Amino acid sequence: MTAEKNTANSNSSGYMFGVDRGGTFTDIVAWLPDGQLVSTKVLSNQEGVHQDAAIIGIRRILQENGADLTEDAPIEAVRMGTTVGTNALLEHTGEAVALLVTTGCRDVLHIGYQNRPRLFDLNIVLPNDLYDTVIEVDERIGVDGEVIQPLNLDAVRTQLKELRSKGYRSCAVAFMHSYRYPDHEKAVAAMAYELGFDHVAMSHDCSGLIKYVARADTAVVDANLTPLLRNYVGGLQQSLGDVPLKFMQSNGGLIDANDFRGKDCVLSGPAGGIVDAVDICRSAGFNRIIGFDMGGTSTDVTHYAGEFERNPETEIAGVRIRVPAMAIHTVAAGGGSILSENGGAKVVHGSGGISLLRAA
Repeated sequence: MTAEKNTANSNSSGYMFGVDRGGTFTDIVAWLPDGQLVSTKVLSNQEGVHQDAAIIGIRRILQENGADLTEDAPIEAVRMGTTVGTNALLEHTGEAVALLVTTGCRDVLHIGYQNRPRLFDLNIVLPNDLYDTVIEVDERIGVDGEVIQPLNLDAVRTQLKELRSKGYRSCAVAFMHSYRYPDHEKAVAAMAYELGFDHVAMSHDCSGLIKYVARADTAVVDANLTPLLRNYVGGLQQSLGDVPLKFMQSNGGLIDANDFRGKDCVLSGPAGGIVDAVDICRSAGFNRIIGFDMGGTSTDVTHYAGEFERNPETEIAGVRIRVPAMAIHTVAAGGGSILSENGGAKVVHGSGGISLLRAA
């Protein structure tokens, strides 16, 4: 635990927490009511401990200052960046997803753009699909809005019931030209919720732009990660009560916890690091910055020259996402990584022994 006096005037009458939940460590920084700035570090995953590291750290700081989270502690706000969604995407531990597409588009996302991940590899290994099953829906709206194939809701109901019987709780709906004509997607989503689906990601809502593949890819990511995030956020809110909770998005902006979605969470943790680094460097008189953020599991490198750099599309572990995101270059090796040699191959193990990168 470290503490230092705040050099600025604090207008806060309560505690304000900033949390960075990484794959190895969780860092918690707090403004105390008396103006002090304190911090603590907690292991993100502890054997036999079921409470989230963020809550453990917040409770530790409160207790060291004579307060308790179980009481009416004067907490004004909690701001958080997390790699929960990032790790789920890398490890494919998100929710099982059923993808509903226009008839004839079953293999569109699997084919993608036909580009090879590693151009000179003789043995081409394509990334695994993030969705688990594909359902073709008899519908089609043309580019000019003409209904070429009307939507048969009775048939859709049968298809959705079958998916529910197989245990699917989350689905992505991606129909042709829905970025301009979303009525069919909305109708299918409404029926899915009626039949008990927990989350439905509509492509026009996730990425309302032209280009079917990118739009559908983004919807699949949202369907895969949002249920996981809701469970995680719900656990935090249960511990925090009515405390205002906001999360950092991939684009560097904060959003209310109830609106935090899978499509916007993948670079949540690293994006917060960029915003913070720029703020610190600019206050010291620097306007051209190279950021190097090494965690226990991965390392993020960023660049700043007067304005934040964002990409309209991001690809992580072979998964394409079309949402505005900070321009971040990530290496799957961090301070806790272990380099070993196994049968002629060098393996970089992620913190905790997870193999993240294999290099010949």
